[in-house]
Amino acid sequence: MSFEQGFADVERAAAAAERAAKSLAAVAKALVRAAQEGNIGAIDRNAQKLNDAAQAVAQETLNARSAWPFSASAEEQFLQNDYTAELLAAAQAVGLKMQSRDGLLLSYPFIIRILPAERAVRINKTRFPGLRPSRLVAKLKADQDRKSRATVEPFLEALYAAYQLVAGRHDKGASVPLARIYRAFTLLPGTASDYTRDDFARDLFSLDRSGVTHTRSGACLSLPASTGTKAPASTFVCVAPDGQVVTYYAIRFTEGA
Repeated sequence: MSFEQGFADVERAAAAAERAAKSLAAVAKALVRAAQEGNIGAIDRNAQKLNDAAQAVAQETLNARSAWPFSASAEEQFLQNDYTAELLAAAQAVGLKMQSRDGLLLSYPFIIRILPAERAVRINKTRFPGLRPSRLVAKLKADQDRKSRATVEPFLEALYAAYQLVAGRHDKGASVPLARIYRAFTLLPGTASDYTRDDFARDLFSLDRSGVTHTRSGACLSLPASTGTKAPASTFVCVAPDGQVVTYYAIRFTEGA
């Protein structure tokens, strides 16, 4: 049993309960009219119908209450072990590029963290309780297709400030490992948990693809490609919308004339 199937079963059962409740309401209204008109025959007929409708509502209510096939422990276990594969399959079905990496799901510009104990996912920094795979990937795809209103200029200025701090006066213009820049970004206690390496990689990719390369002071950004094999702790990886894996290692600012 998948989550998608479970949610579909609950939806169908709840819709049946809703229809039964509407039928009950309609019969009750007919009984009201019969009483207002003093129509004894209609009262007898609708009173029986009301009883039948009430029984139908009771049965459909029981069906809806028991439609969800997962116990609390099974829910958490499924989220821990199987939900990632189901979400990846749902993404593939609608053409949404998504990859699993280091316990996360990456679908630019989103980083999705599954929170089994909370029965939710975190999309970037926002907690989202909607777990139905088809609806979740539809939301991600719609948000991905929508033009981002975020601006990259503040991030560029923050990078430049961190670069100046790390490079110092004598090494300006030199390539600096991005790992050192990230450490400067996350010096405050707890900052690294709020702004992870994956968040940093995503913002680097957004800046890289934006075409914005100059700070307000005229310093020019470049992101030199890494040479040779670098340790994972030294590189920052982002999955592009087309599924391409983009790796960043170093940064350089060249001062303007």
